[in-house]
Amino acid sequence: MKFPRSFLTGAMIAAFLTPAAVSSAKVHVVTTLQDYAAIARDIGGDRVEAKGIIPGNADPHHIKPKPSYALMLRNADLFVSTGLDLELWAPVLVNKSGNPKIVDGAVGYVSASQGIHLLQVPKSIDRSGGDIHIYGNPHIQTSPLNALIIARNITTGLCKVDLDGCPQYKANLARFDQEIEQRLYGNNLIQLLGADTLNGMALNGRLIPFLKSHNLLGKLGGWLKQALPFRGQKIICYHENWVYFTTLFGLHVVDYVETKPGIPPTARHVAALIKEIEQQHVPVLLAANYFERRKPEDIAKRTGIIPVIVPTSVGGEPGVKTYFDLIDTWIGRLRDAYAKAGVTAQ
Repeated sequence: MKFPRSFLTGAMIAAFLTPAAVSSAKVHVVTTLQDYAAIARDIGGDRVEAKGIIPGNADPHHIKPKPSYALMLRNADLFVSTGLDLELWAPVLVNKSGNPKIVDGAVGYVSASQGIHLLQVPKSIDRSGGDIHIYGNPHIQTSPLNALIIARNITTGLCKVDLDGCPQYKANLARFDQEIEQRLYGNNLIQLLGADTLNGMALNGRLIPFLKSHNLLGKLGGWLKQALPFRGQKIICYHENWVYFTTLFGLHVVDYVETKPGIPPTARHVAALIKEIEQQHVPVLLAANYFERRKPEDIAKRTGIIPVIVPTSVGGEPGVKTYFDLIDTWIGRLRDAYAKAGVTAQ
């Protein structure tokens, strides 16, 4: 219905613009990874609508900047990306969206990696070494400790674009932190030593040695306890996207299926890898489900190694709906694989 101009009185316009009316609108968050969107939903609650661009079973390195993705960003209040050189396609989408609020440096942009200690920072930049990430390994979300920082960065961004919702976001952040820490260590150890102390020791790789030396390992619970059966064990990974996970949970990565990062394996490399698996008795191969399965399955047939093929992001397979589901999936399947191989904790 079309109203005459005189019908829209000043009082009516003011009513439309009251804080109640404005606050009823959702804060629109768009993220690159589905993991960031899942965390944004945990932090944002009912004030936020969060969507990820990259499907949970897709390779984040190689995403075509489709017009539909630019449309997602056009009306975004907040855009969250890793902020390194993982999503080199993202600036193209931001430019196509025509949304100045979400460009790098603007109030509506969040770098998820801000404040995270990056691993595998190259000493020199040489593209002959494969798909080298110049700032360090960008697959930061594979460690629950990094998820704490990612959540904090998203909370800061939400507070900037929605000041009224900031108390709720901070309260939800506290709950998110508590759940990550309880799932990582268990309640008994947190009550004994405190989450901050545990986080610091876990980040520096000192937690498990400390617990062993003080006869406190029995107090450990959560994901770290569940991972004890494969802590210190050897593993082959397909790509260098697990370093934060393997570092936290104490796996020893012997080699990679890829010849070099981002470069498909050659027959010569696979032959050498098979020999290495047999000589070092490596029991498990870990791969993201966006890689073709033929190669790891062929290596498994020729060596007896057990392939563990998992999603690297939320939504990457049915039932993986939250970040907590994702970590549960990785740890559960690795435990099962090492148990099947007859491996016991060292």
